[in-house]
Amino acid sequence: MQIFRRSDKSPLAEWWRTVDKGLIAAALILLGAGMVLSLAAGPAAAAKLKLDDPFYFVYRQGLFVIGAALVLVSSSLLDPVWTRRVSLGLFVVCFFLMAGLLMFGHEAKGATRWIRIWGTTFQPSEIIKPALVVLTAWLLAQREKFPAGPWAPIAFAFYAVTVGLLLLQPDVGQSVLVTAAFVIVFFIAGLPWIWVGVFTVLGAVLPVVLYNIIPHVRFRVNSFLNPTEYDTYQIDKARQAIERGGLFGVGPGEGTVKRTLPDAHTDFVYAVAGEEFGLLLLVFLTVLFAVIAIKGIMEASKQQDVYQRAAGVGLYAIFGLQAAVNMSVNLSLIPPKGMTLPLVSSGGSSLLGSALTLGLALALTRKQPESSLSHLRQL
Repeated sequence: MQIFRRSDKSPLAEWWRTVDKGLIAAALILLGAGMVLSLAAGPAAAAKLKLDDPFYFVYRQGLFVIGAALVLVSSSLLDPVWTRRVSLGLFVVCFFLMAGLLMFGHEAKGATRWIRIWGTTFQPSEIIKPALVVLTAWLLAQREKFPAGPWAPIAFAFYAVTVGLLLLQPDVGQSVLVTAAFVIVFFIAGLPWIWVGVFTVLGAVLPVVLYNIIPHVRFRVNSFLNPTEYDTYQIDKARQAIERGGLFGVGPGEGTVKRTLPDAHTDFVYAVAGEEFGLLLLVFLTVLFAVIAIKGIMEASKQQDVYQRAAGVGLYAIFGLQAAVNMSVNLSLIPPKGMTLPLVSSGGSSLLGSALTLGLALALTRKQPESSLSHLRQL
């Protein structure tokens, strides 16, 4: 079906002709699935918090789903130059917000990751992740135009201060995710051998340091390796819920895990889906995430511009990796990370951050008009 005439040269018409409609559709389906699962888990979460309105989290999810859809589409409208400019602005704002968390942040469960705004909380680390990926890719791409510049050290400095602030919160899961994305971008942009050595040393030393200096990291690793000696209540309940759901699930509203787990509507929404809707829905969700990540990475790898190629691969990779981590925790394959399921879990920051990640990736991998490409080459 032709929505816009070929003679229509408006930005919206150009976007529709050049964006990957399959990936847009997959993202919107995930947002819809998150809305359905909010109906399943939201009332139980409201009851545990003794809220007057049992549908508080459902209404909240609906508002953020609309916001996420708008962020997804509006960010995918950007050209590569504006993608970098917007990312720089978001990085600067979120960096200062994360620094401010150390003084006035909202603490929950032993971590200070949120800022209270208008009666709700905002997690700036969800927004700084995609911004850092884009900036790193652009900085490393400058080596082709200006080989003498210290682009790799500058990119590493951006990464180091971001991870440093994440570890001070502390948020080890996000730190690992950001590190993986940074290494991927570095690799795609052309990784010098000296940096291979740097990353190898950091990869060997940092986990040992974190294990020894952060108590909850040590507890999670030990409880995963020796489950009989530690409290593994959450991951045990999540796995048992998925097993109980079987192939077709116990039915909408009939699950019990949402009433026993404190984060059933966020970190463990995958288990809620498995219990109430069965293995078929879990496979469907997993396939959607795999399609977005794999197809996106393949499209990004075809980009001739180094900046677009590295940033696109990094963004799709971080989206897919976060989904894989969340699902693996729910299946008891890895220790708990406190990481949400992109576009599905309840939570405004998570939804908006995931939508921004995918929107920027779509912006960098959609077909650009020749005029835009010429402009990009000049910049």
